[in-house]
Amino acid sequence: MADLERLAGRPSETLEYIQSMLGQLRSMAQAERYDLVAHYIEMAYIQAGDTVKGEQPPRLDDLYARFEQRNSVA
Repeated sequence: MADLERLAGRPSETLEYIQSMLGQLRSMAQAERYDLVAHYIEMAYIQAGDTVKGEQPPRLDDLYARFEQRNSVA
């Protein structure tokens, strides 16, 4: 719980922590051969990393806005 309180109000660090936890969960799922669960966790892990690097917007509304903008230009 102390880790979570320390991260409050720091979005980037919070997301890095979430990504770390997802990595651990992915390893656990793979070890138990829960392939589909591991796959979905991997997708969330990648999304978290892309968001930290600024390659993906942090909010779904922003992602939809980018998609709409891209389609209106085409």
